[in-house]
Amino acid sequence: MSGIGESKRGRACVVVLGDLGRSPRMQYHALSLARQMSLAVDIVAYGGSEPHSVILQHPSIHIHTMNQWPAIFKTLPKIFYPFMLLLKPLYQFLMLLWFLCARVPAPDVFIVQNPPSVPTLVAVKWASSLRRSAFIVDWHNFGYTLLGLSLGRSSRFVSVYHWIEKRFGKMADGALCVTKAMQHELAQNWGINATVLYDQPPEFFRPTSLEDKHKMFYRLDKHLSQPAGVRDCISIGMESNGPDETLFTTQVGNDVHLKPNRPALIVSSTSWTPDENFGILLEAAVMYDRRVAAMLNEDDSTDEEVIWKKLADGTQYPYPRLLFIITGKGPEKEKYEEKIRKLRLKRVGFRTMWLSAEDYPLLLGSSDLGVCLHTSSSGLDLPMKVVDMFGCGLPVCAVSYSCIQELVKVDKNGLLFSSSSELAEELMMLFKGFPAECNQLKSLRYGALETSGSSRWDTEWEEHAKPLITKASLPFSNALSVT
Repeated sequence: MSGIGESKRGRACVVVLGDLGRSPRMQYHALSLARQMSLAVDIVAYGGSEPHSVILQHPSIHIHTMNQWPAIFKTLPKIFYPFMLLLKPLYQFLMLLWFLCARVPAPDVFIVQNPPSVPTLVAVKWASSLRRSAFIVDWHNFGYTLLGLSLGRSSRFVSVYHWIEKRFGKMADGALCVTKAMQHELAQNWGINATVLYDQPPEFFRPTSLEDKHKMFYRLDKHLSQPAGVRDCISIGMESNGPDETLFTTQVGNDVHLKPNRPALIVSSTSWTPDENFGILLEAAVMYDRRVAAMLNEDDSTDEEVIWKKLADGTQYPYPRLLFIITGKGPEKEKYEEKIRKLRLKRVGFRTMWLSAEDYPLLLGSSDLGVCLHTSSSGLDLPMKVVDMFGCGLPVCAVSYSCIQELVKVDKNGLLFSSSSELAEELMMLFKGFPAECNQLKSLRYGALETSGSSRWDTEWEEHAKPLITKASLPFSNALSVT
């Protein structure tokens, strides 16, 4: 069982002070601990979104769901906000400590996601000392930089948070991080020696077969047709689809075919938070719509219903309709949905939805392009959503920031942009002649498939995480054998 020690307890505990269903990397840690180290795994996290079925069905993985911060406190006037900043971490600390010290069996190792840092790192450090277990931090980002987005970097709360994050982070017996840039920052300015564990897609992120595409689009039909009564270039004509027909596919006997006049499908997964400026995507969509109209010499007064009718009848244009499917949950979702409803676009449609952990990879594998709006509060982390897209052979247009080129290789598996205008230009370039003659898009798809084939989560974890976990746990196993 992989060398944790002869008197090991044979257990690991994965800690997420957040929604487990929205923490895929920690789900993959749990799966690897169970599969590749043959450990019983306890996951302590909040509920909310359902984790992947492989997690729920694995006999060695046990999920312990904590009670969240009472919703009534969220309705209090803003004058109480400073008080809540102190009371909420105290509540979370006591809840975490109770679960880690009383509700789950003593593990050989605690692996905790950071951020959030407060009170997570403090509670897990205390629990690891009381239970004589190893303590490993998986650095996804820096918590103080995220807090600084809402309070400002000069806030005293942010300074205190930074001090706690650094002090307790240094107390860990081992550390993982997501980029070489973050590894350098931790070593130079935090005194922490971290091992880079790049996010890699697990085996269920792969290109989707035509048959699975047809089944998925059939299931999603009601979400694509007329959500909230909206009529646009996507919904028009869908009411005439036959029983074996979807927006993108048609089935004849046992054979499934992609429609030649289908819209180009672009997917973007967002947490609807301030570090992802969704406005860039909306502006780019408007620019694409207007530029295509200008190139086709369409008058501004042309009724969109006339164009939609031609599209529904199969009229081919040099540039396709675009359907953006936006997945995810977050605080700014309703604000942007209202903005989308006010747009009057001739060739672009938007749909927002939350997909199951099983359908999400199928959607990525069925799409033509991914768009990533992640900018990183620290500038040192990488968006896991892009990794998932590459796993499905999906090329990506991503916002450019300091370390994104560790993941997105320009003109190989994707493109970078810094403004809505640049994104609009990329959309025009990639989708000209869609679906048959868009050679650059096909080249990027080949590069994305090549990227996904180079490494998978299991192999990356075996090479980098497993030795670290074994080494960090060994002193505690030896101490147990002495007592």
